[in-house]
Amino acid sequence: MSLFLIAALPFLGALFPALLIRAGRNAAAASAGFTTFLAFVGLLLNAPAVLRGEVIQARLDWLPGLGLNTNFFLDGLGLLFAGLILGIGLLIILYARFYLSREDPMGQFYTYLLLFQGAMVGIVLSDNILLLLVFWELTSLSSFLLIGYWKHLPEGRQGARMALAVTGSGGLAMIAGMLILGHIVGSYDLTVILQHKELIQASPLYLPALILILIGAFTKSAQFPFHFWLPHAMAAPTPVSAYLHSATMVKAGLFLMARMWPVLAGTPEWFYIVATTGLITMMLGAVIALFKDDLKALLAFSTVSHLGLITMLLGFGTKIAAVAAVFHIINHATFKAALFMSAGIIDHETHTRDIKRLGGLRFLMPITFTIALIACLSMAGLPPFNGFLSKEMMLEEAFHTSWMGSPYFIPGLAVFAALFSAAYSFRYIVHVFLGPKRHDYPADPHDPGTGLWLAPAFLVFLVIAIGIGSNHIVGPLVSVAAGAVIGGELPYFSLKLWHGFTPALWMSLAAVTGGLLLLWLHPRLSKMWNVAPRPEAKMIFDSLLGTLTRASRGVTDALHNGSITRYSAIMVAFTIAISLYAYQSGVASEATRAVQQAGALPMIGWICLVSATGFIVLNHRNRLLALVLIGVVGLIVSLSFNYLSAPDLALTQISVEVVTIILMLLALNFLPKETPVESPLAIRARDAVIAIVAGTGVGGLIYALMTRDFSAPSISEFHLANSYKGGGGTNVVNVILVDFRGYDTFGEIIVLGIAALVIYALTEAILGSKVRAYLLNRKPDSPQDGDPHPLMMVVATRVMMPLALMVAAYIFFRGHNLPGGGFIAGLIAAIAMLMQYMASGFSWAAERQKVYYHGIIGSGVLIAAATGMGAWLAGQPFLTSAFGYLHWAPLEEFEWATAALFDLGVFLAVVGAVMLTLESLARLAWQPGMSSEHAMDINPARDDAAKLKEEV
Repeated sequence: MSLFLIAALPFLGALFPALLIRAGRNAAAASAGFTTFLAFVGLLLNAPAVLRGEVIQARLDWLPGLGLNTNFFLDGLGLLFAGLILGIGLLIILYARFYLSREDPMGQFYTYLLLFQGAMVGIVLSDNILLLLVFWELTSLSSFLLIGYWKHLPEGRQGARMALAVTGSGGLAMIAGMLILGHIVGSYDLTVILQHKELIQASPLYLPALILILIGAFTKSAQFPFHFWLPHAMAAPTPVSAYLHSATMVKAGLFLMARMWPVLAGTPEWFYIVATTGLITMMLGAVIALFKDDLKALLAFSTVSHLGLITMLLGFGTKIAAVAAVFHIINHATFKAALFMSAGIIDHETHTRDIKRLGGLRFLMPITFTIALIACLSMAGLPPFNGFLSKEMMLEEAFHTSWMGSPYFIPGLAVFAALFSAAYSFRYIVHVFLGPKRHDYPADPHDPGTGLWLAPAFLVFLVIAIGIGSNHIVGPLVSVAAGAVIGGELPYFSLKLWHGFTPALWMSLAAVTGGLLLLWLHPRLSKMWNVAPRPEAKMIFDSLLGTLTRASRGVTDALHNGSITRYSAIMVAFTIAISLYAYQSGVASEATRAVQQAGALPMIGWICLVSATGFIVLNHRNRLLALVLIGVVGLIVSLSFNYLSAPDLALTQISVEVVTIILMLLALNFLPKETPVESPLAIRARDAVIAIVAGTGVGGLIYALMTRDFSAPSISEFHLANSYKGGGGTNVVNVILVDFRGYDTFGEIIVLGIAALVIYALTEAILGSKVRAYLLNRKPDSPQDGDPHPLMMVVATRVMMPLALMVAAYIFFRGHNLPGGGFIAGLIAAIAMLMQYMASGFSWAAERQKVYYHGIIGSGVLIAAATGMGAWLAGQPFLTSAFGYLHWAPLEEFEWATAALFDLGVFLAVVGAVMLTLESLARLAWQPGMSSEHAMDINPARDDAAKLKEEV
């Protein structure tokens, strides 16, 4: 199965649970499970090749100029993580089906879960660091939805916000680090980056890139000092905790460190930053876990500790330590997911996770006890379970690692952490399941149905099987995954239970013995722990967040006082300052072009333009006059375009001017005629100085550009040379819009449609509020014309309507070879319809409207999109146009290009957007009695007579 399909399946499957929930909870769960199963099968189909040492690749150049390619690759490390994500994901889907109550929106849950699953699969399969960053941030967003799934719980909402704030901030740092890494190598493809270890480590940017990337990894994998978010994420439902914190989200940071190990590891900086951070996290998490009374809190801090263990192993920088890290990733996923699920079962059946209210459950819940017992013994590192094997490998590597010249520092602290790890594992067994039965459980404890215990039971089966037959069951997978991490030849290792009387064995015995002693001392130690002063990470985080919030609010309040004049002054003044710095620090070349002699006609136009602009400044408080003068400026600019041989720009400018002036006239209908004087003279003087300096600077810059040759050749030569043979048109401007830069045009019509829909939505909101009463009862501030529909204007617009539409059609069809096109034609057609509203009134025109403008906008966007996607059928990139010549009798041979269909989409989107905007503003202006069904009635009093007759 294609890697593209494997990565896409979870996202596609996310659509179905929310839809199929109407068919029942089983249908929603089955759809989520089936999608995950398909992706898992697709992964397994590729597994034999990967296990043979092959690397499977799938490449799609999307934006190669920016280095953003949709490339995926599957090697041993990707196979391991993708297998954990999809395999444990299947078990979580089964578990969640029976865990969630009927009040929980299950369809929504599975949708969030599959979105997160897809993001994780995307991370581990990405062969482009920019693509990886996209999926990385998607995991933060989708995990936010999962952790905050129980919206009614304040702690759930707070945990989601905390996780998003920490991991999202780390993601921003990682983006910077990855961009630096790509800059060093000159490529953003991972397979290329991983081949340049010497180049990266010799670069002066190595350390900044390393620190930034590690911040992203540490925040995601809850490493000290960012560990505090993970325990607070335990407010999520147990299926979320079991999935995110055993095999997926928290493993993303470990995956990143393992993936970048070949090029970033092996330096003192890597060792001291990564190994030290992992060691501190391993100890801190283990100590705190022992004194937690909430089952999920205990497991959360134990997860922090084991994540620190793996981070420490990766930080050692040796090949065998990398092998041990890979092996423990597998083992931790199996026993920790089983433990989270067992904690969920206990909570589900007893209605509490408080260890102090539990005990004696081995008699009442024997199946759950068996599952938890095996998983806990593996977590404690006891044989013959899989946790023992990887713990022994960790202790062996710790024994042979020195820190700052001391051979005892790391081994001693590793045993200390392993001791506490054994202690909290034993406590989970003894304090929850052993002891006498109690009579004050919050609910009647009993083993759940098969649906809840089947998934953790399968995982503990793997715990046993891997522990006994690890060489055969996971040996090949560990080898290819570790080989991908190391990037070279594997060292000798053996995954077996007995290695003789090694230092690691004695260290392990000390840890287990010490763990039993700590469990016996737990009551006294717990009292000391509760009274001991210690920093609380959550309080520090809340305090820091509060300080930042107050500081940002203070800066915002100081700068943003609601005055647009002030904002503009600050922005323009800052622009002037940096421009002045650039001018003084740069070197300006000598002028290479002679200044041309200005003719009489350009001078007249320039004088009119300057005069109109000056009158706008002097009379800007008179809104209507200012609008008329703005129209004059637009007209002169249009004539200037035409004089400078840019008829397309001239047509567009004049059309936009007409539409804009009409719409602004409607808007001015709701505003006073005069703008009040709000700024004192000193402020206006300041603004005048800033405006004059900025205007002079822009004028000087334009003069400098026009009198010098550009440093790079103009792209216009390319467009002129390829307009016809590449786009099938001789009108270069139109070919640029619908072919060369068609993607830009496509985005612009979408934005235009969105703007019109937002105006419509705001109108709906206003008409549904108290403002409607004001609009209905407002009185004009000056006498109104007695004839709202002048006969001459009505007749003229009726006659002009078909003519204008004919002109629009002519402009549209000729646009590919002569000045015109869909955008200009759409504006002309919109003007023709606008005039009908102006002449005959909103009511008259609305009654004759046969198609909703929303649909016209949507049709335009869909036609443009379908035209672009049609290129895919020919194996071409999106929006690649095709053209040729047709001969339809009795017509002469003519050219036809697919770009015309795209232009049709532009035409419809422009017409729909303009008309929807007009209709929205006209609805605001409507008042009772202002419309007549007789738009060309020479005797408006007829309506009054008809009303009087009805009253009689």
